[in-house]
Amino acid sequence: MYILPEREGIAMSELCPVCQTTVPDNTAVCPVCGFKLLGSTQEFQPVVVEEDRPQCFHNEDYTGILKAVRGPRTGVEYALPAEGEIRVGRNPQCTIFLNDMTVSRLHATIERVDGCYMIHDQNSYNGVWVNNKNVNTKVLEPGDYVQIGAFCFKYEERANDGTSVRQ
Repeated sequence: MYILPEREGIAMSELCPVCQTTVPDNTAVCPVCGFKLLGSTQEFQPVVVEEDRPQCFHNEDYTGILKAVRGPRTGVEYALPAEGEIRVGRNPQCTIFLNDMTVSRLHATIERVDGCYMIHDQNSYNGVWVNNKNVNTKVLEPGDYVQIGAFCFKYEERANDGTSVRQ
């Protein structure tokens, strides 16, 4: 079970870390939100992607977007901030929270360096896959497919004024 520090005299092991519902000890799944409280990371198979991609433009005038194209959150877009570290994982405190047992608690981090976003595997169980290749660190380019567990994202860049998208 995921355990957070105590708050207001209630041991967090008795609460779901996502919806804060009280759950009985040794409960595998929160009865309210479905968060998996027990278990270990599961293995997955990478998605086969075959598509031509344009080159990275390394431009500060664009914001990176991770768009879920396959998996439990298909269609959801995550805008990547220009500064700071983006944490991706199964831990509800991650910037991008992916609630699936094929995702490690802290699976990957993303940071912006010289106008480009770089993804870093954080010693995850299933690895970070970019365009069907397992990577430790990779500069993301428009059109890249990033697979983290059962989730597959397409990396796009959107102009800060909202007028165009590079994919």
